[in-house]
Amino acid sequence: MTDGVRRFHVGHRMSEMAIHRGTVHLAGQVAGDATQDVKSQTIQVLAAVDRLLHEAGTNKTRVVTAQIFLADLTDFASMNEVRDTWVTPGEAPPRATVQARRVRPEWKIDIVVTAAL
Repeated sequence: MTDGVRRFHVGHRMSEMAIHRGTVHLAGQVAGDATQDVKSQTIQVLAAVDRLLHEAGTNKTRVVTAQIFLADLTDFASMNEVRDTWVTPGEAPPRATVQARRVRPEWKIDIVVTAAL
């Protein structure tokens, strides 16, 4: 821990999560099985977000912002079908959704979340 920063699942290039001053910062989460369609990948990504938030001691109702990166904006509606069922009614955080080339072309979605403890 450095200056009150706690890092989790630290690798050579990045950590999956860091907590500082009551704020949880997640790295971009991607699907473990990238052979699936965008709906299945979104389910996987949101499950990863849930696991990390739980590990931090918080949950999806405490998400402050979300950034969603789609490989193809034609997947926007399909992604929203899944995400809309995940978000707790009345607790939808501010978000941005953009199209971005992925490091691995088979990744269809990447979500970055910031949450309060």
